[in-house]
Amino acid sequence: MEGPQSFTPGPLVLLVLLLGPAWHTAAQRCPQTCICDNSRRHVACRHQNLTEVPSTIPEPTQRLDLQGNLLKAIPPAAFQDLPHLTHLDLRHCGVELVAEGAFRGLGRLLLLNLASNRLSALPQEALDGLGSLRRLELEGNRLEELRPGTFGALGALATLNLAHNALVYLPAMAFQGLLRMRWLRLSHNALSVLAPEALAGLPALRRLGLHHNELQALPGAALSQARGLARLELGHNPLTYAGEEDGLALPGLRELRLDRGALQALGPRAFAHCPRLHTLDLRGNQLDTLPPLQGPGQLRRLRLQGNPLWCGCQARPLLEWLARARVRADGACRGPRRLRAEALDALRPSDLRCPGEAAWEAGEEDEEAAAGEEPAAGGPRAPPRPPMREEPAAAPCPAACACAAESRHAGCAGRGLRAVPRGFPDGTQLLDLRRNHFPSVPRAAFPGLSHLLSLHLQHCGVAELQAGALAGLDRLLYLYLSDNQLSGLSAAALEGAPRLGYLYLERNRFQQVPAAALGALPSLFSLHLRDNAVDRLAPGDLAAARALRWLYLSGNRIAHVAPGALGPARELEKLHLDGNQLREVPTRALEGLPALLELQLAGNPLRALQDGAFEPVGRSLQHLYLNSSGLEQIAPRAFSGLGPGLQSLYLQKNQLRALPALPNLSQLELIDLSGNPLHCDCQLLPLHRWLTGLNLRVGATCASPPSARGQRVKAATTIFEACPGWTARKAKQTPASRASARRSAIKRRH
Repeated sequence: MEGPQSFTPGPLVLLVLLLGPAWHTAAQRCPQTCICDNSRRHVACRHQNLTEVPSTIPEPTQRLDLQGNLLKAIPPAAFQDLPHLTHLDLRHCGVELVAEGAFRGLGRLLLLNLASNRLSALPQEALDGLGSLRRLELEGNRLEELRPGTFGALGALATLNLAHNALVYLPAMAFQGLLRMRWLRLSHNALSVLAPEALAGLPALRRLGLHHNELQALPGAALSQARGLARLELGHNPLTYAGEEDGLALPGLRELRLDRGALQALGPRAFAHCPRLHTLDLRGNQLDTLPPLQGPGQLRRLRLQGNPLWCGCQARPLLEWLARARVRADGACRGPRRLRAEALDALRPSDLRCPGEAAWEAGEEDEEAAAGEEPAAGGPRAPPRPPMREEPAAAPCPAACACAAESRHAGCAGRGLRAVPRGFPDGTQLLDLRRNHFPSVPRAAFPGLSHLLSLHLQHCGVAELQAGALAGLDRLLYLYLSDNQLSGLSAAALEGAPRLGYLYLERNRFQQVPAAALGALPSLFSLHLRDNAVDRLAPGDLAAARALRWLYLSGNRIAHVAPGALGPARELEKLHLDGNQLREVPTRALEGLPALLELQLAGNPLRALQDGAFEPVGRSLQHLYLNSSGLEQIAPRAFSGLGPGLQSLYLQKNQLRALPALPNLSQLELIDLSGNPLHCDCQLLPLHRWLTGLNLRVGATCASPPSARGQRVKAATTIFEACPGWTARKAKQTPASRASARRSAIKRRH
């Protein structure tokens, strides 16, 4: 009699024996508040009000989505039982603290998303253990400083996003150890200073975003540390001059964006050490003339739209250079009158004439007359054009300051001064007096500065501008008074600066718009009153601001905008009312604003949108922000009047359970519905149908019923199959979409 035969399992059987129990256990351990897709090793626990990371997440999980919870703090080793994670999403979780060693054990993690939280600092070892991380998202936090060594353990990191934080300074070696970094995003901060070695140790960096900061001069020394840069974005900074002395030496740079800043002059050798520069974007600055640029021999595209270019004989060298170097340039002439609105690339050097030349036409206005002319009827109004530059007279510089003859800048920032110094060179165009102490600015405080264009008095404890304080500043365009103690301004205080176009009053103590002062500023283009204590907008507040184009009132206490309060500013293009106390859209106050392009209402306690809420600005509006507004209900015709012109609509992080279809918004380029608890039943069918016709990512996901939680509204076809009217829609589905729907149904059943 034979004994029992031995059994040797084959490889496949052995694999089943080894993995089967693990995956069965994983399926059983899926947290109740989560959706586990075991076949793809994905777990989603979105918007579940979780206060800590669930302890029963299956160990094989590779992608974990926890966005929209209430975690507040990430403790040490919070994910130590999930060693296979490659993607971790912690957006919108209210995270205020990441403990040292919070991510230890995640040696395979490739993406960590901590965007839109409340982090104000990162401990030295908060990111330890992430040696494989390729992308780190920290956008939309409250980071005020970066400590050298914070990112030292991230040797594989390729993309770091620090946009929309509160950084004011980059220290030396801030990104030490990031040898593979290719893209660094630092936009939308408050950076005004970069240490010379701030970008040292980034040999692979190819793209750097520094737009929307407070840089007032090119940080050439810091930028030249990143010698491999191919794309540099510096737009939306208050830069007034760029020259060779700024030290911008980037041999590999191909694209440079300096758009929508405050550039008033450019040196001919500003980019002499950027030989491969191909595209230079200077749109929306204050350049009235431009010299032929020496050095960037590969330049092929020069963008000049939105500059007040003066097409007199002074511009002949520019045209000759453009033709000789084969550079394609856009932009149009601001004057003289016979060439107004003419495209720069359509002109020949012989078209440009000056007084005294034989071809000069009788009656042609000179440049000073043109500077004050009104635009042609129906034409766009440009920001105030700075006067033609003159050679500065030789003069000493105050002992506590530094004066640069080439750039015509004078700097006395942070010198502990108690009185405005005197004796600056006559040709000074920018004066920087930030971070001194001038509680009161006296009459005629700036003598001999008739060429001054930009005056910086931020963080100076200013509580009063006496009558005549700006006397003699006839050419002043930019006045920075942010972060002071001002509660009011008189017309007499500003009477000496009739050409002032940009007035910055953020973070002062204003309780109302300084209406009287605006009467002294007939050319005011942009008014910045963010983060004050303004509680209302009343009729008459903007009566004298007829040239106003941009009005920033974010972060105040405005609960009411009276009808007619905005009407006098008929040319208004941007209106920012986000972060106030409005309980409804100020529809009647929007009447009489035919040019409004951008309306910011985010962060107000709106709760509901009534029918026709935006009808007065329906024909012009392009960008509408309604995110984080507590919206619970949107009337069926709330967006009536808004049509093909609307390009972006922000509705994320509200309390919407339902939303009507928006068929008239046919040209949307962006719509964000993420972070809303949408209830996916038949009432949502019109929205589903509309979304399926959009080739956009919208972020709309079902929060209820439980069977649909986590599914994308746009793709959740099977949810709506039982709804009345579905048959006709179903007939239009392609075989591919029906197959996709069947796969989704099978996946949910299993």
